[in-house]
Amino acid sequence: MLRLTFLVRRKEGMSREDMQRYWLEEHGSLVAGHSHTLGMLRYVQVHTTDDDHSRLPGRRGEMEEPYDGVVEVWWESKEAMVAATRSDDGRKVDQILRDDEENFIDLRRSVAWFNYEYPQVNPTPENIVATERSSLVKLYFPLRHLDSLTVDEAQWYWRTHHGPVIRRQAHGSGIVRYQQVHRDEPELTAAINRSRGSKIDPYLGHAEVWMDRNSMGNPTPENRAASRRAYDDEAKFIDFSRSTMFLTKEHVIVDRR
Repeated sequence: MLRLTFLVRRKEGMSREDMQRYWLEEHGSLVAGHSHTLGMLRYVQVHTTDDDHSRLPGRRGEMEEPYDGVVEVWWESKEAMVAATRSDDGRKVDQILRDDEENFIDLRRSVAWFNYEYPQVNPTPENIVATERSSLVKLYFPLRHLDSLTVDEAQWYWRTHHGPVIRRQAHGSGIVRYQQVHRDEPELTAAINRSRGSKIDPYLGHAEVWMDRNSMGNPTPENRAASRRAYDDEAKFIDFSRSTMFLTKEHVIVDRR
């Protein structure tokens, strides 16, 4: 499947609460109503929580400001996405959605990319969702790589070296599910950012980790040791100063899987 990740910052003058309310109640229904035309397999809004995110980086030091949320869209394939969105009807719908995005998103300070998933800790069926009323939260970690590495080198290390590090210690870390989502399809990524007027460079991809708040609030010696191992390995390929992380809740608007 092809996936779109769209990190969004709220329009200047809006509170996060007002922005997320408009996004969910107004824009969400607009997207859902046009989702067949755009060939969407799944559409999820990921809303940043009110947690103190300044505590998350830990040993990683200063990181970028968290985003206000993330748009996630899945298509069956690249070909299905291109066929739907580049049809006459698809172009009209995209313009409708883009016009409404101006009501709540600062598009210049938001950024999107197309990507593919690499599940690492992945219970089946894939139905774990950090809903508003559950104790689960989803950690979003959009990351950029060190300048000393190419995109291919960084993604290879992330997938083949860092992935196993996290998998081995997932249980002790309180991880329920962990997935790597790697940026790809550079031409499509460049096109969607041009269409939105983004001034932000796309990230290498993002890690997403589902955890239970109960395990986060009472770290064990195993948790702390696992965190140290993760930090030490991340430093081999991630530029923390140009990356960010934040906790979120998920709102599944469309799911046709």
